[in-house]
Amino acid sequence: MIVTSDIDGRQAQIAELFVQAFTASDGAEEGAMVGGLVRALLDEMAQGDVMVFVAEDEGRIVGAAIFSRLRYGTDPRHVMILSPMAVASDRQGQGIGQRLLTEALATLRAAGVDVAMTYGDPAFYGKVGFEPMAQDVVPAPLPLSQPEGWIGQSLTGDEIMPLHGPCTCVSALSDPSIW
Repeated sequence: MIVTSDIDGRQAQIAELFVQAFTASDGAEEGAMVGGLVRALLDEMAQGDVMVFVAEDEGRIVGAAIFSRLRYGTDPRHVMILSPMAVASDRQGQGIGQRLLTEALATLRAAGVDVAMTYGDPAFYGKVGFEPMAQDVVPAPLPLSQPEGWIGQSLTGDEIMPLHGPCTCVSALSDPSIW
């Protein structure tokens, strides 16, 4: 298996992976919603605020993680949020998600990203270093329906000090219903 950020010409495959994985786990409505979110995020890649990583095995995309920029007023730190992530239903439980995230986070660290955030299952993401984050340290861009899922990690090795200014996210994530 390889992990790469080279996705040229594979955007439809990536979107379909998300549709299938989320449909299998959460139903057709959730699969369609996440598929639409992924297509919107892929459309925003040209602006430079979105990075996509895929896990590929024998030419098949078996996992994908999408990171996009969070901006905090005048705070100079580079913050990215993982949302969403998927592993093919028939490949879950094989360590693909952990390996994908470990390699993606290493790439982000090398690119100068200071903080990685996500809004998800602390038990899963804790396996790759994510920890609960207080919103007075790292404010979310929109109100959270499940604040316990607001988790992050420093990619610099330093403690995360409070981020300053209001938080904004890419337009694809600005829908309050996904928060």
